[in-house]
Amino acid sequence: LGRMHQFDKVELVWIEHPDRSMEALEELCGQAESVLQKLGLHYRKIELCTGDIGFGAARCYDLEVWAPGMGQFLEVSSCSNFMDFQARRMGLRFKGADGKNRPCHTLNGSGTALARLFIALVETYQTKDGKVEIPETLQSYFGSNRIG
Repeated sequence: LGRMHQFDKVELVWIEHPDRSMEALEELCGQAESVLQKLGLHYRKIELCTGDIGFGAARCYDLEVWAPGMGQFLEVSSCSNFMDFQARRMGLRFKGADGKNRPCHTLNGSGTALARLFIALVETYQTKDGKVEIPETLQSYFGSNRIG
């Protein structure tokens, strides 16, 4: 499950005014972080250096959850600010206060990679007897507080 050719995730896409796109990146990443916080998972936020970010991105954060059984962090989200790179390529513009058309800024972020999130949940909440405690925020969906 940790290294799959294909995986499911929710993609977050924002179109922003250029004056607030960096602030919006923090908000976007904060939304993905809030999922991990509500699940009670240990995670870290890493700002990638320019040599590690994708073509066209101006700034990028990765969110990684700790998988205790594997003894490593697994990337579950990546949030990027492309500034006007994508907007210029697709002709996405807005009319500024001066009446001139200007390119928007675009931001992309993956909500969470579900298979890796599942690994972290099972490994974090598994008990010595092999059962898995369900985080409180998910218990209403499972109808129970544990599996097994």
